[in-house]
Amino acid sequence: MNKNLNTIIGFLFISCLFIIGCGTDDTQTVATFNNLVAEDNFDVDGQIDTSFWNFDIGDGSEQGIPGWGNNELQFYTDRTENVTVENGFLLITAREEDFNGARYTSARLQTKGKIQQRYGRFEARIRLPFGQGMWPAFWLLGDDSDGSIWPQIGEIDIMENTGDAPTEIFGTVHGPGYSREESISKTYTLENDRVDTGFHIYGIEWGPNYINYYIDDVLYYQITPEDVDEETNGEGKWVFNDRPFYIILNLAVGGNLPGAPNEETVFPQTMVVDYVRVYNITQTN
Repeated sequence: MNKNLNTIIGFLFISCLFIIGCGTDDTQTVATFNNLVAEDNFDVDGQIDTSFWNFDIGDGSEQGIPGWGNNELQFYTDRTENVTVENGFLLITAREEDFNGARYTSARLQTKGKIQQRYGRFEARIRLPFGQGMWPAFWLLGDDSDGSIWPQIGEIDIMENTGDAPTEIFGTVHGPGYSREESISKTYTLENDRVDTGFHIYGIEWGPNYINYYIDDVLYYQITPEDVDEETNGEGKWVFNDRPFYIILNLAVGGNLPGAPNEETVFPQTMVVDYVRVYNITQTN
């Protein structure tokens, strides 16, 4: 697959008004990855496909990072009250309830060791929840099986949203020299639309020297090694050629980014996922 990543559909010229860190070359590579290699359409009611997904359980303390490293407030479970399949949709539901010392429950699914690859297109069609304190995300994390740790393994946040901003989503990368509050990120604002009242397709197309961010058919951001170098004054390292990445879908409650729910936050809140798909470049002989 990697040898064919020079297959390029064309070039799209986008103003620096829409791109952070364009540099002197405002050309974006637009690649079409059309070889479907994995998908979950959530066709079987009540069942999570465990050949595709793993459950992360707990409040992060099990991994030595209470609050999942972000001071999040939820306890993740594999209960049907928090994660199930119904009428062709994956439902990840955050609830306000006392559970194992936490005030909230939710769910987090990931594909480590099952569905992971380096480069390609990763996309999902999702309707997001609403309300202060909601923090849904669709993201990728580098495989750490070689003993490397975060942020050296890299993180690609395909879509995040805070529930009090229903017209905005953002795409982000984390790596050595640009993690947490120093991450490199781009916000996209929808016009005359919201993320909690309808479905949108969130995706990236990822090659050796770029990651393109999409919402529906809009390419709104490209991050490159040159951007990382510029944004970090040469201190950051591009780690997105080093290893395969796996998928994570989760709905966090509270934490550093959105803050805690308030008296106006209505529970339960549900992240509704129509499908998840993974593509690579069509192989040629």
